[in-house]
Amino acid sequence: MTIARWGILPILFTIGVLGWGAWLLPSGWIQDIGIAGAVAATLFVLWFFRNPARTPQGGPETLTAPADGLVDDIAEAEHPFLGGPAVRVGIFLSVFDVHVNRAPCDGTVVHADYRPGAFLDVRNPECRDRNEMNELGIEAAPAVAPGLRLVVRQIAGLIARRIICTHGVGDRVERGKLFGMIRFGSRTEVWIPKDQPHTVVVTLGQRVKCGETPLIRLERRP
Repeated sequence: MTIARWGILPILFTIGVLGWGAWLLPSGWIQDIGIAGAVAATLFVLWFFRNPARTPQGGPETLTAPADGLVDDIAEAEHPFLGGPAVRVGIFLSVFDVHVNRAPCDGTVVHADYRPGAFLDVRNPECRDRNEMNELGIEAAPAVAPGLRLVVRQIAGLIARRIICTHGVGDRVERGKLFGMIRFGSRTEVWIPKDQPHTVVVTLGQRVKCGETPLIRLERRP
Protein backbone atom coordinates (compact mmCIF):
# COMPACT_ATOMS: atom_id res chain seq x y z
CA MET A 1 0.00 0.00 0.00
CA THR A 2 1.29 3.44 -0.90
CA ILE A 3 0.83 6.84 0.75
CA ALA A 4 -0.98 9.65 -1.10
CA ARG A 5 1.49 12.33 -2.09
CA TRP A 6 -0.60 14.98 -0.31
CA GLY A 7 0.15 13.26 2.98
CA ILE A 8 3.95 13.59 2.90
CA LEU A 9 4.15 17.07 4.46
CA PRO A 10 1.47 16.42 7.14
CA ILE A 11 3.21 13.17 8.06
CA LEU A 12 6.62 14.84 8.37
CA PHE A 13 5.06 17.69 10.38
CA THR A 14 3.34 15.22 12.72
CA ILE A 15 6.53 13.26 13.29
CA GLY A 16 8.51 16.44 13.95
CA VAL A 17 6.05 18.09 16.34
CA LEU A 18 5.14 14.96 18.29
CA GLY A 19 8.74 13.76 18.45
CA TRP A 20 9.89 17.13 19.74
CA GLY A 21 7.06 17.23 22.27
CA ALA A 22 7.87 13.74 23.57
CA TRP A 23 11.57 14.63 23.84
CA LEU A 24 10.72 17.64 26.06
CA LEU A 25 8.80 15.52 28.56
CA PRO A 26 10.47 14.51 31.83
CA SER A 27 12.36 11.25 31.47
CA GLY A 28 10.76 8.14 32.90
CA TRP A 29 7.21 6.85 32.63
CA ILE A 30 5.79 10.23 31.61
CA GLN A 31 8.10 10.37 28.61
CA ASP A 32 7.39 6.72 27.80
CA ILE A 33 3.66 7.48 27.64
CA GLY A 34 4.35 10.54 25.50
CA ILE A 35 6.46 8.52 23.07
CA ALA A 36 3.78 5.82 22.85
CA GLY A 37 1.14 8.47 22.16
CA ALA A 38 3.32 10.13 19.52
CA VAL A 39 3.90 6.81 17.77
CA ALA A 40 0.18 5.98 17.84
CA ALA A 41 -0.75 9.40 16.41
CA THR A 42 1.89 9.11 13.69
CA LEU A 43 0.63 5.66 12.71
CA PHE A 44 -2.92 7.04 12.47
CA VAL A 45 -1.81 9.86 10.16
CA LEU A 46 0.11 7.37 8.01
CA TRP A 47 -2.97 5.16 7.87
CA PHE A 48 -5.26 8.09 7.03
CA PHE A 49 -3.20 9.04 3.96
CA ARG A 50 -3.10 5.48 2.63
CA ASN A 51 -3.70 5.06 -1.08
CA PRO A 52 -4.51 1.40 -1.79
CA ALA A 53 -4.37 0.10 -5.36
CA ARG A 54 -7.81 -0.27 -6.92
CA THR A 55 -9.09 -1.84 -10.16
CA PRO A 56 -12.40 -0.50 -11.56
CA GLN A 57 -15.14 -3.10 -11.95
CA GLY A 58 -17.46 -3.19 -14.94
CA GLY A 59 -17.03 -1.74 -18.42
CA PRO A 60 -16.48 1.89 -19.47
CA GLU A 61 -20.22 2.59 -19.18
CA THR A 62 -20.05 1.86 -15.44
CA LEU A 63 -19.47 4.85 -13.15
CA THR A 64 -17.34 3.74 -10.22
CA ALA A 65 -17.41 5.20 -6.73
CA PRO A 66 -15.29 8.35 -6.42
CA ALA A 67 -14.69 7.74 -2.71
CA ASP A 68 -14.60 5.09 -0.03
CA GLY A 69 -17.43 5.23 2.46
CA LEU A 70 -21.12 4.70 3.12
CA VAL A 71 -23.83 5.43 0.56
CA ASP A 72 -26.19 7.60 2.59
CA ASP A 73 -28.06 9.52 -0.10
CA ILE A 74 -29.77 8.58 -3.37
CA ALA A 75 -32.08 11.37 -4.43
CA GLU A 76 -33.32 13.64 -7.22
CA ALA A 77 -32.49 17.33 -7.25
CA GLU A 78 -31.85 20.22 -9.62
CA HIS A 79 -28.29 21.01 -10.67
CA PRO A 80 -27.59 24.20 -12.67
CA PHE A 81 -24.60 22.80 -14.58
CA LEU A 82 -26.63 19.81 -15.73
CA GLY A 83 -29.49 22.10 -16.73
CA GLY A 84 -32.33 20.43 -14.91
CA PRO A 85 -33.38 17.46 -12.78
CA ALA A 86 -30.56 15.15 -11.78
CA VAL A 87 -29.94 12.00 -9.78
CA ARG A 88 -27.51 12.39 -6.89
CA VAL A 89 -25.62 9.59 -5.13
CA GLY A 90 -23.84 10.70 -1.98
CA ILE A 91 -21.06 8.94 -0.08
CA PHE A 92 -20.23 9.75 3.54
CA LEU A 93 -16.58 9.33 4.56
CA SER A 94 -15.70 8.94 8.21
CA VAL A 95 -12.18 9.67 9.49
CA PHE A 96 -11.48 5.94 9.21
CA ASP A 97 -12.14 5.70 5.45
CA VAL A 98 -9.62 6.07 2.63
CA HIS A 99 -9.87 9.75 1.67
CA VAL A 100 -8.40 9.96 -1.82
CA ASN A 101 -10.86 10.63 -4.64
CA ARG A 102 -10.85 8.85 -8.00
CA ALA A 103 -12.67 9.74 -11.22
CA PRO A 104 -15.85 7.72 -11.87
CA CYS A 105 -15.33 7.60 -15.65
CA ASP A 106 -13.13 8.66 -18.55
CA GLY A 107 -13.75 12.17 -19.78
CA THR A 108 -12.73 15.83 -19.89
CA VAL A 109 -13.30 18.48 -17.24
CA VAL A 110 -15.46 21.23 -18.75
CA HIS A 111 -16.56 22.94 -15.53
CA ALA A 112 -14.81 23.56 -12.21
CA ASP A 113 -16.20 25.46 -9.25
CA TYR A 114 -14.64 25.95 -5.81
CA ARG A 115 -16.73 27.55 -3.08
CA PRO A 116 -15.43 28.48 0.38
CA GLY A 117 -17.88 28.00 3.22
CA ALA A 118 -18.70 26.54 6.59
CA PHE A 119 -17.74 23.18 8.07
CA LEU A 120 -21.01 21.63 9.15
CA ASP A 121 -21.23 17.91 9.78
CA VAL A 122 -21.66 16.41 6.29
CA ARG A 123 -24.61 14.36 7.52
CA ASN A 124 -26.48 17.66 7.90
CA PRO A 125 -28.52 18.29 4.69
CA GLU A 126 -27.56 21.98 4.85
CA CYS A 127 -23.92 21.10 4.16
CA ARG A 128 -24.58 21.09 0.38
CA ASP A 129 -25.50 24.76 0.46
CA ARG A 130 -23.22 26.06 3.21
CA ASN A 131 -20.01 24.01 3.40
CA GLU A 132 -16.75 24.47 1.57
CA MET A 133 -16.96 22.42 -1.61
CA ASN A 134 -15.36 21.78 -4.96
CA GLU A 135 -17.05 20.29 -7.99
CA LEU A 136 -15.95 19.14 -11.40
CA GLY A 137 -18.27 18.96 -14.38
CA ILE A 138 -17.09 16.14 -16.63
CA GLU A 139 -17.97 15.54 -20.26
CA ALA A 140 -17.82 11.78 -20.51
CA ALA A 141 -15.86 10.05 -23.25
CA PRO A 142 -18.05 8.67 -26.08
CA ALA A 143 -17.38 5.09 -24.94
CA VAL A 144 -19.06 5.94 -21.61
CA ALA A 145 -22.25 7.52 -22.99
CA PRO A 146 -22.34 9.94 -25.95
CA GLY A 147 -23.16 13.48 -24.89
CA LEU A 148 -23.24 12.71 -21.18
CA ARG A 149 -22.23 15.35 -18.67
CA LEU A 150 -21.94 14.56 -14.97
CA VAL A 151 -20.75 16.23 -11.79
CA VAL A 152 -18.43 15.01 -9.05
CA ARG A 153 -18.62 17.12 -5.89
CA GLN A 154 -16.24 17.15 -2.91
CA ILE A 155 -17.68 18.59 0.32
CA ALA A 156 -15.62 19.39 3.40
CA GLY A 157 -17.04 18.37 6.77
CA LEU A 158 -16.90 19.13 10.47
CA ILE A 159 -13.33 17.89 10.78
CA ALA A 160 -12.15 18.15 7.17
CA ARG A 161 -10.54 21.53 6.55
CA ARG A 162 -8.81 21.02 3.24
CA ILE A 163 -10.14 19.98 -0.16
CA ILE A 164 -7.51 19.00 -2.69
CA CYS A 165 -8.29 18.81 -6.41
CA THR A 166 -5.56 18.44 -9.01
CA HIS A 167 -7.74 18.90 -12.11
CA GLY A 168 -9.33 21.90 -13.78
CA VAL A 169 -11.11 22.85 -17.00
CA GLY A 170 -9.52 21.17 -20.01
CA ASP A 171 -7.89 18.33 -18.05
CA ARG A 172 -8.67 14.72 -18.86
CA VAL A 173 -9.71 12.28 -16.17
CA GLU A 174 -9.50 8.49 -16.27
CA ARG A 175 -11.79 6.08 -14.51
CA GLY A 176 -10.22 4.95 -11.27
CA LYS A 177 -7.40 7.52 -11.37
CA LEU A 178 -6.75 10.07 -8.62
CA PHE A 179 -8.02 13.62 -8.91
CA GLY A 180 -7.72 14.71 -5.26
CA MET A 181 -8.69 14.03 -1.67
CA ILE A 182 -10.43 15.58 1.34
CA ARG A 183 -8.66 15.54 4.67
CA PHE A 184 -10.35 14.05 7.75
CA GLY A 185 -14.06 13.30 7.34
CA SER A 186 -16.04 14.49 4.35
CA ARG A 187 -18.59 13.78 1.62
CA THR A 188 -18.36 13.03 -2.10
CA GLU A 189 -21.28 13.04 -4.56
CA VAL A 190 -21.93 12.04 -8.16
CA TRP A 191 -24.71 13.76 -10.14
CA ILE A 192 -26.06 12.67 -13.53
CA PRO A 193 -29.01 14.02 -15.57
CA LYS A 194 -32.26 12.31 -14.64
CA ASP A 195 -33.11 11.76 -18.30
CA GLN A 196 -29.89 9.81 -18.92
CA PRO A 197 -30.92 6.12 -19.04
CA HIS A 198 -29.21 4.49 -16.06
CA THR A 199 -29.46 2.09 -13.16
CA VAL A 200 -28.15 2.95 -9.70
CA VAL A 201 -26.49 -0.30 -8.64
CA VAL A 202 -25.80 0.59 -5.01
CA THR A 203 -28.25 0.83 -2.12
CA LEU A 204 -28.52 3.06 0.91
CA GLY A 205 -26.25 1.81 3.67
CA GLN A 206 -23.90 0.01 1.30
CA ARG A 207 -20.17 0.50 1.75
CA VAL A 208 -18.23 1.26 -1.43
CA LYS A 209 -14.59 1.39 -2.44
CA CYS A 210 -13.11 4.33 -4.31
CA GLY A 211 -12.17 3.58 -7.91
CA GLU A 212 -13.53 0.05 -7.70
CA THR A 213 -17.20 -0.38 -6.72
CA PRO A 214 -19.79 0.15 -9.51
CA LEU A 215 -22.06 3.06 -8.56
CA ILE A 216 -24.22 3.72 -11.64
CA ARG A 217 -24.59 1.70 -14.83
CA LEU A 218 -25.35 3.85 -17.86
CA GLU A 219 -27.42 2.83 -20.86
CA ARG A 220 -27.45 4.15 -24.40
CA ARG A 221 -30.24 6.56 -25.27
CA PRO A 222 -32.79 4.96 -27.61
